Amino acid sequence: MRHEELRDAARAMSEGRNGLRQLDERSREIFREIVESYLSTGDPVGSRNLSRQLPMTLSPASVRNVMSDLEGLGLIYSPHTSAGRLPTELGLRLFVDGLLEVGGLSETERTQIKAQITGSAEDKIIEDVLTEAGDLLSGLSHCAGVVVAEKQISRLKHIQFVPLDASKALTVLVGEDGEVENRVVDLPQGLPSSALVEASNYLNARIAGRTIPSARAQIEKELQKNKAELDVLTAKVVQAGLATWSGETDDQKKLIVRGRSHLLEDLTALEDLERIRLLFDDFEAKKDLMQLLELTERAEGVRIFIGSENQLFSLSGSSLIVSPFQDSERKVVGVMGVIGPTRLNYARIIPMVDYTAKLVGRLLT
Repeated sequence: MRHEELRDAARAMSEGRNGLRQLDERSREIFREIVESYLSTGDPVGSRNLSRQLPMTLSPASVRNVMSDLEGLGLIYSPHTSAGRLPTELGLRLFVDGLLEVGGLSETERTQIKAQITGSAEDKIIEDVLTEAGDLLSGLSHCAGVVVAEKQISRLKHIQFVPLDASKALTVLVGEDGEVENRVVDLPQGLPSSALVEASNYLNARIAGRTIPSARAQIEKELQKNKAELDVLTAKVVQAGLATWSGETDDQKKLIVRGRSHLLEDLTALEDLERIRLLFDDFEAKKDLMQLLELTERAEGVRIFIGSENQLFSLSGSSLIVSPFQDSERKVVGVMGVIGPTRLNYARIIPMVDYTAKLVGRLLT
């Protein structure tokens, strides 16, 4: 999301909240019933049905008057002239922020999630655990489970620099679990071939058994204190190797999407099918991964993006509920959650995503 879009979304939410505060109890109840009916059925609801559902006695004519006021505030709209009303994206945002009652997971649900995520985690590489988390979220939500994470191995075993040409080398990282990552680094001009061996030996003497963040922090500290231990060019190779561990490009991000078929359920129009096709294209292109991590690591806990208030993954018409997870250094290394239609079961999915992300974070510490 660009900075202008963030400002526009914040302004819209602020204006909407002000409108919500202006509503009396009767208007709030009618608004709540419209949104909850939409989340349950996806269909517009009319004044006659609303008057029967409300916890207070109101005529259809009185309900219509209130609906007209809500429409004026931009919280609901009519999809057709003779139809009932549906919440707008602003209305959904205001409902989620101000009226949604989010419960916790039951003890049974917590036990089931924990058993599936942590059951045999010690025997799995991190990518398998993340994939299982995506499968779990997809199955429980009946939407697509999404995980974006920095490519990483659990604990380092060995590193080697392999020359590609005079200006580039391949950094080969091997983990204790057998996971291997290859990353290309730029070499300083005039580097002798012996410097790659020296840099590999220097790192291997310090990284065994450490996580990437831990090894990086330790070596950077040593380089600052003992620069004389390595010559200038070899030190540059070590620093270049460290830079590739920071996960600062989309190529060093891993995207896992599970349960895509759920997104094809309940499509009612050709434009819905086109929207999902564009979403699938973005998945394949791994589009906007950096943005997703940046947006989530700025805040604690679950983040909710509704419809066109953001441009992640061409999400107009979809909602995204995500939560970050951290490594042993308390650094955000990924985000996981659910993508689905705007009429998600927010109250159920929010605690589910939050708990699963925290579990995965514990496995990385």
